[in-house]
Amino acid sequence: MNKLTHFNKEGEAHMVNVGEKPVSHRIAVADGRIRMQAETLKLIQTGGHKKGDVLGIARIAGIMGAKKTSELVPLCHPLALTSVEVEFDIEQAPIAIYCKATVETHGQTGVEMEALAAVQVALLTIYDMCKAVDRGMILQDIALLSKTGGKSGTWTRKP
Repeated sequence: MNKLTHFNKEGEAHMVNVGEKPVSHRIAVADGRIRMQAETLKLIQTGGHKKGDVLGIARIAGIMGAKKTSELVPLCHPLALTSVEVEFDIEQAPIAIYCKATVETHGQTGVEMEALAAVQVALLTIYDMCKAVDRGMILQDIALLSKTGGKSGTWTRKP
């Protein structure tokens, strides 16, 4: 692909017409991380945070983020998602929480944006819940890992 699809012949922004595309099973996986102080991670792990289960709430927020993507990204199609999975892992060097989101649908357009939104909203929720104790947290390395389905088939990020 060597042209931007969200612009018409006149160069105006528009929503891509997917009406004639065949329905296919589509999956996208994205990931990212949030770096933080060791004390912040300990609060999250021990459940010592006043606001409650940080990762549980962030998981729900990530799912909601995937579902609301078309309301946040102007030219994104609203999709009927069939599955959204948000996972977290603790990383020790550097200290961070890793997030991976897997999003699925049977549709006429892909779910890459929904997977990326899920990761970002989940990580933003961790930031929001922990900013009172650590304003220096850093969201980083948010990227699409893979996508399957549709005309372009399978794509996987190269290491």
